[in-house]
Amino acid sequence: MTNLQIQLSWEDPTTGERRQPKLNLPIAFGREFGKLPTEISGQRVSRMLLNSNEVSRYHALIDWEQDWEQTNFFVTDQKSSNGVYVNGEKQTRCQLSNGDTIQIGPYIITVIFGLNAAIVTPNNPSTIQFNPHTNIPTPNISPTPDAAPVTRNFPPAEFNQNKVDIQAIHATGLPVDECDYLAVGGGLGSFIWVDLLRISGIKADKIIAMGLEPEPYARYKRLCLNSQIPLHERLRSNSDSCPDNIWGWPSYALRESWHDLTKGHLQSALKYLWQVFNEPTFAETYTPRAVNVFDSIDRESKRINWQEIYRYGRVRAIRKTEDGRYCIAYAKSPGDYAFLVCRYLHLATGYPAIQFLPDLQAYREKYQDFKSVVNAYEDHSHVYEELEKYGGTVLIRGRGIVASRVIQRIYEVRKQNRNITILHLMRSPKPQGNKFQKAQRAVKNHYEFQPFNWPKACWGGDLRVMLEKATPEERQSLLTDWGGTTTADRQDWQNIVEAGLKEGWYQITFGQVVAVEKDVQNQTITHIQEKGFGEMKLTAKFIIDATGLDAKVKANPLLEDLVNHYNLPLNNLERLVVANNFELVEMRNTKGQMYAAGAITLGGPYAAVDSFLGLQYSALVAVDGMSIARAPGVKRLNAFSSLQQWIKWVFNQTP
Repeated sequence: MTNLQIQLSWEDPTTGERRQPKLNLPIAFGREFGKLPTEISGQRVSRMLLNSNEVSRYHALIDWEQDWEQTNFFVTDQKSSNGVYVNGEKQTRCQLSNGDTIQIGPYIITVIFGLNAAIVTPNNPSTIQFNPHTNIPTPNISPTPDAAPVTRNFPPAEFNQNKVDIQAIHATGLPVDECDYLAVGGGLGSFIWVDLLRISGIKADKIIAMGLEPEPYARYKRLCLNSQIPLHERLRSNSDSCPDNIWGWPSYALRESWHDLTKGHLQSALKYLWQVFNEPTFAETYTPRAVNVFDSIDRESKRINWQEIYRYGRVRAIRKTEDGRYCIAYAKSPGDYAFLVCRYLHLATGYPAIQFLPDLQAYREKYQDFKSVVNAYEDHSHVYEELEKYGGTVLIRGRGIVASRVIQRIYEVRKQNRNITILHLMRSPKPQGNKFQKAQRAVKNHYEFQPFNWPKACWGGDLRVMLEKATPEERQSLLTDWGGTTTADRQDWQNIVEAGLKEGWYQITFGQVVAVEKDVQNQTITHIQEKGFGEMKLTAKFIIDATGLDAKVKANPLLEDLVNHYNLPLNNLERLVVANNFELVEMRNTKGQMYAAGAITLGGPYAAVDSFLGLQYSALVAVDGMSIARAPGVKRLNAFSSLQQWIKWVFNQTP
């Protein structure tokens, strides 16, 4: 038998994105391409590279044997350091059934063969786009000519050049403004960079921040609320990761403790201090309330005159100019266009789209049903309202931080209506957590726990230094080992899961989805392949997809146009390649410099790029870079000037 194929399916340990190659057998897995066999018993081998230090150079082999008229599939451990796990159990050699999962290092791979090897894929990209005018996730929006970065009418033909002539731009008759410093995005990444510029001596009238909403946290706040993190709940962030305060002191814990102390709540005030001084060994990690974070940003916004700096606009394209600057073409409103020229440009466009599971996208396309099947980052409050009134079964996909918060929300609704059941569909068991050197994450009930989305040393410790010094290939391996889908190590969430499992209203099921359909009662039917036991049907009133966000360059028309026009390199995660100070070196234009920050830089010199502290760090090294390049007005902070600016912050005085 030749050309026998099987389908492999797994989620990337770093980004959570789906990988679904279909390969000929035999298949060899390992860390080093050159160590994998090219041929076995006359059969050409499919070599699958898994970039992780927990994967051996030649780790495992999937092969087949013919037994009379039956073909049997086997996975064999090739004397690897960390072993091979099949359906959560360590195996040396094991026969595979349809839908089995193989764990090799941090990779959990589902094996599908036979008729079920066809994976459902939608006609359109499996994402939910943010509306280009409102910035709100819109599930049924499709790309329009106006959403593309370059159209026949705007930007003009001058933008086809690598370097545009400013005089030619003026000749179009459209408005042309100039500034020294421009932040494109207008979100938290832009706000933090602008805040640091103001602290470093730049006047407000020298800076413009362009985005779609005047509040820099508007999109972040909306995603929090949609994913069931109300204002009184706590974010997954650290006490001293303060977007309003580059110094991190006083921290959120100290502020909250002082607030409660002045209200006479001594016990809670002491609790917060106990947490920050004893976390995570003797106390649960402190995290700030959402409302406190947003209120503190509002205070800092007024202090730095953000309302004067912010300008509404949707950037359509960015080009270098012939005089060593950058020109952006943007829409002030549909059909109302203008240009802006700057010397220093900062890109922090955030997540351009929400990841959506392909089978759920296919369901929506077929049935045009946007109520029964929802994404956790969309506004889906109707789900909880319906459950509270009528009860029903909810199917949850994904097992990270958002899934945990959704389960808590349903748990709260169950107090009003006990006729609610949760089916939690996971693609595979999680027998053990990711390992790196001697450290390993804890796992309970197939959830992998960690206080934050990356190990804490990624922010300012040894892991940060290690990543900065690593080669691109080494970075990919390190991020794979450090990353993965985790949830916060919160005891209340663990208690909810334990209670649900014990009482029977919460059930965990493993399997690969074959298709999702609607029955005659308008309920969803999820067909899954369950670990060799054949097909199984899961019936639910609602399906909630909690699988994450998308930050690939190709998901953002502006970034895709910039990359294609200047042939910019992308890293292994399909994000922008930045230097250790987050500069886009290929976009340097004599004295002009361009920097980037946030999720669009993941895979570079810093792991926690989309965290509060990560955005602060990238802003700090970027402003340092501009200071070294003698950017006009930028004064590098020293002990005296930093203390002086902190005192101004304390007394809420303009920088």
